[in-house]
Amino acid sequence: MHLVLQAPGIRHDLIEQAAALVSANRITPLNACAMRLEEIDQSALAELQAWARSKHVDVAALEDIRPLHDMKVLAMDMDSTLINIECIDEIADMVGKKAEVSAITEAAMRGEITDFSESLRRRVALLKGVAETDLLRVYNERLQLNVGAEKLIRTMKAAGVHVMVVSGGFTFFTEKLRARLGLDSAHANVLEVNNGKLTGQVYGDIVDGNKKAAHLRSLALSLNATPEQCIAVGDGSNDLAMLSNAAYSVAYRAKPVLQQAAAFQINYAGLDAILNWFDSKDATQAAQAR
Repeated sequence: MHLVLQAPGIRHDLIEQAAALVSANRITPLNACAMRLEEIDQSALAELQAWARSKHVDVAALEDIRPLHDMKVLAMDMDSTLINIECIDEIADMVGKKAEVSAITEAAMRGEITDFSESLRRRVALLKGVAETDLLRVYNERLQLNVGAEKLIRTMKAAGVHVMVVSGGFTFFTEKLRARLGLDSAHANVLEVNNGKLTGQVYGDIVDGNKKAAHLRSLALSLNATPEQCIAVGDGSNDLAMLSNAAYSVAYRAKPVLQQAAAFQINYAGLDAILNWFDSKDATQAAQAR
């Protein structure tokens, strides 16, 4: 087994401490923020993970280091995963309703509201009358990509991985990100607009947790991809079902319920930390050449 340790500007002395804890046979530097400990003593893994939490270091335990081009699917949530905000909360802020909407959002992401579709409809109803131009203001003024997102997507695409965003948010934002980042596919909810204002309704079926999982399964089937060739990344309870369909299930800055369920956690490094779990040298070079 190998361990990949990652943190912004990780110190060499921390790597040496970790290597000693697990009796690593070899230390392989990956970049300024990541090191790989190879052929470790697995009996010390729990102790190492507790140590890593105390030092704010992300740890990924891997049986082997697979070539990135062996992977076929990267499925990502949007709000608070690919991007830094919950779009619906910021839209609500435009009309002075952020506190009310955010309270429902937080409860839903923690898993305290089990019917995501109903919670979304309740929140969208509060947005009735919001101008469509306010959504554009949220995109232009508040939405930022999370650290490492562009590098992750660019390198995945260079490796031939299908990059999909599947969100319980809104197509107004996913379609802009699809064009901006060159995403291969995107799925989200459609806000109903009449005369330039939100009606407080959504079109069609709600993209909830089950629908997210269905989109991943459908894509994997179309690409003949096994769960071992799928990576899924999310932050809330609405991502649980999707992540259960990927061997590389990743909780990014996630709520406790998802942290516990996911195979991997990223709490300190950027999204591009995922690349260091694979042999991605060729894809990284190809991405840089673009």
